[in-house]
Amino acid sequence: MNQATELGTEPIRKLLVKYALPGIIAMTASSLYNIVDSIFIGHGCGMLALGGLTIAKPFMDMGAAFGTFVGVGASTLLSIKLGEKDYESAAKILGNVIVLNFILGSLLTIAGLIWLDPVLYAFGASEETIAYARDYMQVLIIGNVLTHIYFGLNSMLRAMGHPRESMAATIVAVSVNVILDPIFIFKLDMGVRGAAMATMISQAIACCWQMRIFLDRRQVVHFHKGIWRLDKQITLRAMAIGLSPFLMNLAHCFVVIIINNQLRRYGGDVALATYGIVNRLIYVFAMIVMGLNQGMQPIAGYNYGAKQYKRMLRSFQLTAMCATVVMGAVFLLGTFLPELMTRVFTHDQDLIKATIVPMRILCCSMWLVGFQMVAGNFFTSIGLAAKSIFLSLTRQVIYLIPLTILLPLLFQQEPINGVWWSLPVSDTLAALTAAIMIIIEVRRFKMIHAQSKN
Repeated sequence: MNQATELGTEPIRKLLVKYALPGIIAMTASSLYNIVDSIFIGHGCGMLALGGLTIAKPFMDMGAAFGTFVGVGASTLLSIKLGEKDYESAAKILGNVIVLNFILGSLLTIAGLIWLDPVLYAFGASEETIAYARDYMQVLIIGNVLTHIYFGLNSMLRAMGHPRESMAATIVAVSVNVILDPIFIFKLDMGVRGAAMATMISQAIACCWQMRIFLDRRQVVHFHKGIWRLDKQITLRAMAIGLSPFLMNLAHCFVVIIINNQLRRYGGDVALATYGIVNRLIYVFAMIVMGLNQGMQPIAGYNYGAKQYKRMLRSFQLTAMCATVVMGAVFLLGTFLPELMTRVFTHDQDLIKATIVPMRILCCSMWLVGFQMVAGNFFTSIGLAAKSIFLSLTRQVIYLIPLTILLPLLFQQEPINGVWWSLPVSDTLAALTAAIMIIIEVRRFKMIHAQSKN
């Protein structure tokens, strides 16, 4: 109980450190799933395997989209309910998360197994990369339900005021994955399929860790009878709040499909492998920002529910400043150390040379991305779904898709550079849009705060 109510009383800086630090560690560790797989696959299976992993990523993003549809919306709603001290509704939200993740995960597993090859070809696979992408995704699809429940329960732990337990579950999963990857890939000679199996086994062990916490009746929110029946009001509201990150992830999935096809069209499998390497560098730092967002979410959500708007805005300001610094580091590394960053993933000299220029292009706008990510999450955290949806779609759909198609036409001599430049241009435009929306919203809340004093 005290862990929940402290969100409305403790200093914001102290709370952000307490809640964001475990989130940062957890998300950084979580990003190692992809990074570790990429490193072992790149060095153990070669460039085409890296290309296959890049092809598989939209499929993984699609699964994540449906996971956030339930998890992020429900955790935000849980934070608000805890702020309102409505603990019975909070428990029902937990039960609904499990049931909804099971249903969605099962449906995606069935659909994925039936249409796997056609989908992978649509995502940009070639005859050379399809086998690697198929082997990797078959295993992940079979374990999709477990993945959904694992990430859903982690969201619940953070919203309940247990960021350290959430971090511990992620670290357990990553640690097991790091141990099993080289065993399955090299020792047992299972290639990319072994990397996927290591991921599934590690998530199963972490899920057992989470269940132990939710079975503890001393927790303010825990498993008990009467919480498992789907509640229409809870389900619809949670999905409404989660619609923004869902659309953002889904849009990202389709954007990556378009980018993959454009890269294969203008640069072949080498360009796909290059994009996979740069993406994974950016992914590590983006996960740090996601950890900051996870720290901000319960603070902003609780104080919004408690009508403490000044504290809510302060949590956004601090998070945005930290996120800008973090993504600024991506700009520096990608600009000044592109060759060193590439060598982490491959020893192929041709691929290393081909990655240097794209990495510098893609990283040049990264110092703006942190703010844009926090702004979108801020609207989600306080339940303003419509604004968050619009903001999440600006970069992915409104700006990036047209630019990815049009810019290669302007770079007639090297159209592949048009594909690369479409990303930083859209990042810049999306950050400007986010800044305008945040300024308007901050002024509105300051006005409400001033009126409440009078």
